[in-house]
Amino acid sequence: MDRLLVVRCPDLFDEDEGGGVLRTFAELIDAVEVYCPWVTPVRPGICSLPARGPARYFGGEDALVELVQRAADSITPAEVGVADGLFAAVLAARRGRIVPAGATGEFLAPLPVSILGDSDLAGLLDRLGIRTLGEFAALPDAHILGRFGADGAHAHRVAGGRSGELADLRQPRIARLLDGDSDDDLPVVAEPGFWGGVSDADARAARCLSAAQDLLGPDGVVIARLQGGRGPTQRARFVTWTTAARPKGLGPDTARRAGPGPGAPWPGQIPPPAPAVVHPESMRADLADAQGEPVRVTGRGLLVTSPDRLSIEGGPWEPLSGWAGPWPADERWWSRAHRRGARLQAVTARAAHLLVVERGCWSVEATYG
Repeated sequence: MDRLLVVRCPDLFDEDEGGGVLRTFAELIDAVEVYCPWVTPVRPGICSLPARGPARYFGGEDALVELVQRAADSITPAEVGVADGLFAAVLAARRGRIVPAGATGEFLAPLPVSILGDSDLAGLLDRLGIRTLGEFAALPDAHILGRFGADGAHAHRVAGGRSGELADLRQPRIARLLDGDSDDDLPVVAEPGFWGGVSDADARAARCLSAAQDLLGPDGVVIARLQGGRGPTQRARFVTWTTAARPKGLGPDTARRAGPGPGAPWPGQIPPPAPAVVHPESMRADLADAQGEPVRVTGRGLLVTSPDRLSIEGGPWEPLSGWAGPWPADERWWSRAHRRGARLQAVTARAAHLLVVERGCWSVEATYG
């Protein structure tokens, strides 16, 4: 996990129509870049930079913080802090602290779980009597994924100081600390790349995306991220782009590092290769055996009869040249969002499809080609 220095300027959080706030923020970044060329804007009013290299050059983290603090204060009132990972570094900046290397978990432990920004997760943990990040982090890893899902597992790593950022589909949400202060500045982004730098191609791409974002608004530019999940619709999600949303480029490496647990074992996960097309809306399908009877899957995830033909959206029946599965999935059994079903790959003369069955109804979730 990267050792980061964060500069936080509350006076620059609210943008103005004339662009004065952004110009001041740009001046701030120019001032901080004197001490490190790899300054990453997290959001207006917050920027980060890798701390290890500059700290060695300027005589330690205390000296680096003092220099950056003086440079930032010459532009606008600023708060500076250092910690392992972006999430903890932002909180350290709020308190003007330098969290010792390896002590992120201890620093985060007394904070409330609401600071993670997930109201559903916070509510569930509160009902279980778990109210601080330290109590959440103390839960055994073996039970987290099945109990709280992929996002909960990632939040568990963040709470314990083992992951440095919160990756989420939504914009940063307001969370409250024990002192009642607002934490709406908490970042939902990825950490800087290897050595804190980016290539020329990355920089050019970032400038293009930044220009598009200026025209379309902050929600107008998104990138895809890979995350843990069983089906293709669960494994990919779109995240609002920022200049900090690229750990090392904007390609698959970004997805692998930013997503919560894409390489972790997922019982019932569809094996590679991934489908070529994931349909925005599932298409109704009918799957029948050789006698024309609907194919059913038992509660144990077993086929009652073998699939023989497929009809999509009431179209003509097409014989199957092959099929594989099923892969059963019993998801979020602890909540009202409980889903139980199974997936099956079906190959016709024209294409291969990924089918999903829920409550006895088949649909086409994705197509391989």
